[in-house]
Amino acid sequence: QVRLVESGGGLVQAGGSLKLSCAASRRTFSNYSMGWFRRVPGKEREFVAVIIGSNTDYADSVKGRFTISRDNAKNTLYLQMNSLKPEDTAVYYCAASNKYGTIVVRTTDYTYWGQGTQVTVSS
Repeated sequence: QVRLVESGGGLVQAGGSLKLSCAASRRTFSNYSMGWFRRVPGKEREFVAVIIGSNTDYADSVKGRFTISRDNAKNTLYLQMNSLKPEDTAVYYCAASNKYGTIVVRTTDYTYWGQGTQVTVSS
């Protein structure tokens, strides 16, 4: 069992930056995907970014603006978000997968989820 707790959300103006953190209750091995997702009210939760080992992948909508990273020594996942847009407004969730050695981007591939942190970008 892994407990995930996100932090770092808040209100920011368009063009600004935020860094989200996700603290895990125990070590999450680098050979398992850890990801960030987001949900806007009334819509499905959508993939944002994933990291496994040194490999990363991003949704097209955030490529070049967001960077996912992890600090295994601190059991922490990060999402650096730059050049934020109003359409980035959502609740952001971190998640951990039980699938070994594979980048996964579907919500159904993830077993553990945090409670979410609100990001609001004003225009």
